[in-house]
Amino acid sequence: MPHDHQAKAASHANLSGSLVCKNTALQPAEPLHKRAPGRDESGKPYGDFMMIIPGLRAKPAHLIEQTISELNLALSQFGHAVVFADLNLKINLLWITVRPSRDIGLAIASAVRLHVPEAKLVAANFKYV
Repeated sequence: MPHDHQAKAASHANLSGSLVCKNTALQPAEPLHKRAPGRDESGKPYGDFMMIIPGLRAKPAHLIEQTISELNLALSQFGHAVVFADLNLKINLLWITVRPSRDIGLAIASAVRLHVPEAKLVAANFKYV
């Protein structure tokens, strides 16, 4: 089977700081707007942005795992700022939620691109991130 590795790889990988948790049940995850936090404890809104990693889901499982490790390396540099990260393999989308601070979104996106060069920034409002 050409895509047998996809059945073995989880459709979502949750990245929080440097910890990768996989949805091994292969069940649909809660919608992102229900899982990604929008505000901190004091009600201040978080910033977020997304990156696409073209062709990731079509790669063999060991290359997907390697990419997840590289994403972990990139995000672990910003453990103080990354609140939530989700890699949706079905649509090759990395969602990152951060504590707003000057230029943090651009710094994180640059670190992700350094570790995973094929990653492309899709949407961001860096005025607040």
